[in-house]
Amino acid sequence: MITSDTEVAPVSLRKRFPLRHFRQVPGPELRRLFHRLPEAFGGSRDRDLLAMALGATLYVPATRPDLTATILKRAERGVCSMVIDLEDAVPDHDVEFGKRQAAATLDELAGSGEAHPLLFVRVRDPQSIDEIAGRLGAGASALTGFVLPKFDSGCASDYLHALELASERLGRTVFGMPVLESPALVHRETRDRELRRIGEQLARHRDRVLAVRIGATDMCSTFGIRRDRDLTIYDVRVVADVIADIVNYLGRADGTGFTITGPVWEYFADHARMFRPLLRTAPFAEVDAVPFRQSLVSRDMDGLLREITLDRANGIQGKTVIHPTHVAVVHALSIVTHEEYADAADILSTGAGGVAASEYRNKMNEMRPHRSWAHQIMLRARVFGVANQGVSFVDLLKALVES
Repeated sequence: MITSDTEVAPVSLRKRFPLRHFRQVPGPELRRLFHRLPEAFGGSRDRDLLAMALGATLYVPATRPDLTATILKRAERGVCSMVIDLEDAVPDHDVEFGKRQAAATLDELAGSGEAHPLLFVRVRDPQSIDEIAGRLGAGASALTGFVLPKFDSGCASDYLHALELASERLGRTVFGMPVLESPALVHRETRDRELRRIGEQLARHRDRVLAVRIGATDMCSTFGIRRDRDLTIYDVRVVADVIADIVNYLGRADGTGFTITGPVWEYFADHARMFRPLLRTAPFAEVDAVPFRQSLVSRDMDGLLREITLDRANGIQGKTVIHPTHVAVVHALSIVTHEEYADAADILSTGAGGVAASEYRNKMNEMRPHRSWAHQIMLRARVFGVANQGVSFVDLLKALVES
């Protein structure tokens, strides 16, 4: 149950509180939905906690004229991690302007006193990391780290060394999020060697690597294909195979792995459908939300919901997004269900092995094989909270969309 010391502040006071998921949802609605509220994480330097808290990471061009206002607006609407993009979103002739604006925006946000998301800058090359860090004044406190595109064994050392120098310059850990998308990873004949070399480099800088991101758009480009909006990335077999190998090499739960985030979902507008929607009607009918289901289907959200579910099934947490409407979908499916929480608590309650029926009496919990899973559930519960018994993803998604 939610006790009095977990009461949620009124909207007018929220910006005074540390960064936390679902700050935009009114207190009474939170108490109806949540068995355990999300914890604040904005001031944390716990790498595992921050990696889990990334959730939907929204990209925004560094050259956007209203960049500071946009970031603050997105924070008000529940975005908790953003990337100021200097790479694909910025034309070559605007890169220098983008660098200046990225640094100025971070300085403005640091001085605003208002809550803002975890902020990263996606650079084009390792040299830009030192350049951006050197331009920061107060904005050093607003910067969480850098996104490292086209990350491969050839540039890994330069990128990671640049992170080390930026951390020394700013007096604290500056995190990096490498994006795996290069042809050497995609090509079958070089993939194993490339992943092994990347893994060795990342292991030497483990404390600075917040998460590994997957660049599926560039992977598709290797074959001259583009995923259709009626398909998930897991239906594109040549890319799905790469994702599986990335998780195999870099996502292991034995202490050697990293948090791996899901690739971007590119679509958000209405269109004529070729295939039937992927969302069943029954869960929406149970809470009188059939029109809400139709609005999700019309904006391709059923495909996004399915892809997020498959991300999670394949050991992937969080997701890159390019449209604000995607954020609520990612976060609604990140909340731990009451059943998951009950199972995880049972598994972690004993250090011995064995098997026991779950509290919900619908499965068997194996105490040793499921222990790594249970630890992940408890970490996710800390930053995304635990839903009340009987609360479905439909309830959660409606609350986020309508708040």
